[in-house]
Amino acid sequence: MESLTLMPKYEVYKNSGEDWIGDIPSGWELVPIRSIFKFRNEKNSPVKTEEILSLSIANGVTKYSDKGRGGNKRKDDISAYKIAHPKDIVLNSMNVIVGAVGMSKYHGAISPVYYALYTESEDVLVEYYEKIFLNEGFQRGLLKFGKGILIKLSGTGKLNTIRMKVSTDDLKSLYFPKPPIAEQNLIFSFLDKKTAQIDEAISIKEQQINLLKERNQIIIHKAVTQGLNSNVLMKDTGIDWIGKIPEHWDISLAKHILKKLNRPRKKNGDTVICSNHGCSKLLGEVNQGLVSLTQHDYQGVDEGDLLVHGMDAWHGAIAISEHTGDCTSVVHVCDSHFNKVYIAYFLKMLAIMNVYKVISNGVRGNTSDFRSWSKFGEIQIILPPMDEQAAIVELLSKQIQDTERAIEMFQNQIVALKEYKASFIHTVVTGKVKVTPEMVEQ
Repeated sequence: MESLTLMPKYEVYKNSGEDWIGDIPSGWELVPIRSIFKFRNEKNSPVKTEEILSLSIANGVTKYSDKGRGGNKRKDDISAYKIAHPKDIVLNSMNVIVGAVGMSKYHGAISPVYYALYTESEDVLVEYYEKIFLNEGFQRGLLKFGKGILIKLSGTGKLNTIRMKVSTDDLKSLYFPKPPIAEQNLIFSFLDKKTAQIDEAISIKEQQINLLKERNQIIIHKAVTQGLNSNVLMKDTGIDWIGKIPEHWDISLAKHILKKLNRPRKKNGDTVICSNHGCSKLLGEVNQGLVSLTQHDYQGVDEGDLLVHGMDAWHGAIAISEHTGDCTSVVHVCDSHFNKVYIAYFLKMLAIMNVYKVISNGVRGNTSDFRSWSKFGEIQIILPPMDEQAAIVELLSKQIQDTERAIEMFQNQIVALKEYKASFIHTVVTGKVKVTPEMVEQ
């Protein structure tokens, strides 16, 4: 990564008067947004386009028809929508504070809660200003205008989506730096190249993480279906997703192996959640739908209990609880005379192989429903002898722990790269370094 301190600077700076901008080069202007952009209020009534555009923090402006687009759900009456054109800056008035903004590449209809900003000035490069709109410093500067529910700071320092509307009048009153158009072009070209390099480095590390996760899945599958001794005789189970297993292993139903517990709620207990990330404890807050908003139907959980989420087992929400507390009744809280850690690994293997989705019709589009204990109890589980269960757990725990450490290392590197990228963009677009033609050509 390039050191920002070694890059050339402008000779003279002046105070912008805006905290998030800081000092800007003396040759730059500081102007209100209203002098750069106009707010497009073109209505889709009568209907001019059927192409719906969506906006998300992760993907910016995309076509609603694109897979994995994110953004708001389409309304039935598209005549209530507004129109956006290519090179419009589209922002979600309710979520711009957390990054729901981007430049459109398309002509289409946008939600009434979105703003579309456009320019007719020849001395304005929209791509340069998109970088400013995406700047976290600018977004956090909008907090003073936000009118809505509340916001939440995540553990990574990122603001999570909690709706706070920013009005057009508030936006129009904000000030942006305005470099000469030649410098806008240099800055954009330089950032386009450099951020692509950073994104490539992030992508490589994400691929490495995916390979490590696949390695974990292969290790788990082989261990819980074939054991640790490759020289034993095998037998066919007749079960498609299992195939052959060691001849001396048994197969039984979950209802014969696991005992469903119905513990009373703990007094003043913490909330325990079971997700595909494992089992964690929540202190006094509701977290992204993993726990229900009302707790009258909660049950007690002890450390060491096996937890299986009735709705999210397909996603790997199976864990041995590391906490004592309460959890939603959607989770099956279980005990067993067999090795619960081994059983958890086996049940996770079924998730890896999409078995839950194959044998269950979900109530949501991309899930499976095993809230019924009698239904879950019919799942077939492979049972090695107890000593082999223990040996499998010991091997998997060590190998997976090693892999998880490597994954955590790459994740930390990705966080560092994203932080560097954000700092790099902020430094360049606010003129803290001077971009030269030579820097663009390098």
